[in-house]
Amino acid sequence: MKLEEKVIGGRSNKVNPEILTSILLISATILALIMSNTDLREVYHSIFNDIKIFGEFNLHLLINDFFMAIFFLVVGCEIKHEILKGHLSSVKKAAFPVIAACGGVAVPALIFLMLNYNTRFANGIGIPISTDIAFAVGVFMVLKNKLDPSLKVFLLSLAVVDDLISILVIGIAYSSDINLFGIMGAIGVLCILIYMNKILKVKKAIPYMIVGIALWFFVYISKIHSTISGVLLAICLPSNSENGNKSLLENVNESLSPICNYLILPLFAFSNTGINLAANINYAELKTLIEGIMGGLIIGKPLGIILFSYIGVKLHLIEKPKDTTWASLLQVATLAGIGFTMSIFVTEIAFSGNQDIVDASKICILIAGILSSTLTCTTIFLKPYLNRKYIISHLHFGLRKQN
Repeated sequence: MKLEEKVIGGRSNKVNPEILTSILLISATILALIMSNTDLREVYHSIFNDIKIFGEFNLHLLINDFFMAIFFLVVGCEIKHEILKGHLSSVKKAAFPVIAACGGVAVPALIFLMLNYNTRFANGIGIPISTDIAFAVGVFMVLKNKLDPSLKVFLLSLAVVDDLISILVIGIAYSSDINLFGIMGAIGVLCILIYMNKILKVKKAIPYMIVGIALWFFVYISKIHSTISGVLLAICLPSNSENGNKSLLENVNESLSPICNYLILPLFAFSNTGINLAANINYAELKTLIEGIMGGLIIGKPLGIILFSYIGVKLHLIEKPKDTTWASLLQVATLAGIGFTMSIFVTEIAFSGNQDIVDASKICILIAGILSSTLTCTTIFLKPYLNRKYIISHLHFGLRKQN
């Protein structure tokens, strides 16, 4: 990830995009919570629900269904780049984060399912499986002097695989009443995009974006969640670089990343975290949902990552990075419990029309993010005391003192 530079008083200060994005997300969330719990509540809800773009398509839907498709386009570009040329481009490079990510998805899903099987909350199984790249990496950069710096790549790769699995879950589990005309239209547009790439050799972004809008429309009317169109468009973008220049895939990613990080994600947070904390929510009735989300994110994520990684290493399926301790890995694994953007997004889809459930789920996601960050700080503090040499030396000291 690039660093933005500002020159102040003749000195070059580096501002990290991940930290700035995290600050904007936190600020947007706090502002939404303030507006939703003061006299500005009606204004807040009116802005997002009463302003119609066309038909019943309001500002809230525009953000969640269209703007988030742009975000998924960027995510798709990152996934494709990592698979083709990055940290997931070979079995050796990909094995460790992929196995860890699978554990970080499977264990939270299992915890949620065990608590909510055959309940009306079962559809929320996709909520605790995601990691928010922007937030998790942002917290990592804040604490980077206390964490193993080599594990930033691991966290990024882990989050990318997480996103890929989440996208598959959204496309499969949260699509209903499929419209055949929309499916056929989307397939037709995909063929055009592939033809533009492979036959016509189009290297300009604008033609792909124009055709991409048509793809979004057909996916939207197909009843498959429209954000999947962003990933499909990313798959069709040319990834080959010529004459030492960056590929169109990389250029689109670099151009759209600031828009997503500094505008779309904060706008999404602002429009989706307006929770009325004084609302009459029956938490006793939602007990298993709350336990499933909190347990999945706070406990299931790090437990799954460490467990699958450990088993993979013991079975010689994967190799732990050199000079990386299990304690260091645990510190980063706890950051994966910050689901935020993706978890909130899945909540909106899974429980659409059930505002009490949506609000309770969002509160759980916010608390889980705070507690996961706190757990990381706690593991940093406890790490010296968990060191094997420290324990042995103090044990010997205690025995000598007794004698």
